[in-house]
Amino acid sequence: MNEYVLDTSALLAYTEDEEGSTEVEALLNRALDDEIALYISVISSIEEFYISWQEQGEEVAIERLNLVGALSMIQVELDQELVKIIGEIKAQKTISFADCCIAGLAKYKNATLVHKDPEYEEVEDEIKQLKLPYKQISKSKPPKAKQKPKT
Repeated sequence: MNEYVLDTSALLAYTEDEEGSTEVEALLNRALDDEIALYISVISSIEEFYISWQEQGEEVAIERLNLVGALSMIQVELDQELVKIIGEIKAQKTISFADCCIAGLAKYKNATLVHKDPEYEEVEDEIKQLKLPYKQISKSKPPKAKQKPKT
């Protein structure tokens, strides 16, 4: 059975109906039909939640967290072997910690990593990848101002 790991960017493509959502939906349907195993890191669930909250509010974030939990994906928790693989990637590469966790899961499961993130090119020689259209970063859009903490 073929195995896949969804990166947060692929998950967001699906929930935001972005470019690449059709491919992710096809994988979800194949997982539902038990044709493939589809994994997600707990890190991706966390990222989906906080990014949705920051961009669209708490209510949407909670809805999406519930949706992610209901989809035909297997959420993988950390164990010693996975921790070791993630640590090795982070020690040797410059990609973000969250992306190391997700790439580490793909390596651990010998699965294909599904993503929209050029940062994973750094590990493409050791992890199979299904690249969705890369996310576009708008240079004209100013960064979001952080809200002041409530007192």
